[in-house]
Amino acid sequence: MLIQKLRLQRGWSQEQLAEVSGLSVRTVQRLERGQTGSLESLNALAAVFEIDISRLTEPEMDKPNTETVRADEALALAQVRRLKAFYVHFAQYAVVITILALINLVGQPGYWWFVWPALGWGLGVAAHAASVFDIFPFLNGDWEKRQVEKRLGREL
Repeated sequence: MLIQKLRLQRGWSQEQLAEVSGLSVRTVQRLERGQTGSLESLNALAAVFEIDISRLTEPEMDKPNTETVRADEALALAQVRRLKAFYVHFAQYAVVITILALINLVGQPGYWWFVWPALGWGLGVAAHAASVFDIFPFLNGDWEKRQVEKRLGREL
């Protein structure tokens, strides 16, 4: 977004910025959409806009600002993000396996081959659930903290 703002302040089109910076129009479009660019691309744009390269990297919106968020809030946000990622993973699993089952039952009702990907992917979903819901005590943060304290020889 910052790249787009800088470009529009100068009244340039994406094509003009691409020509001046030596980048492709597609690269300029991707960078304006917020995708990460290579160091060379960012250097070229920083040179064109006559600014420091650090100004071209905006803070990510998904990550909390650690200066204004307390530690317990940051932990809660991280847990909610992990939970959300699990729900998305589970929904993808349910949709894809359902589609595979329908294809299988229509195309080859005598042999249920969709069971194999369902079992394989299901193990991955189960492992993801185990880590998110702290099913196994050696996968949670308390265990990690105890191990770090053990190796440091002091409490955190």
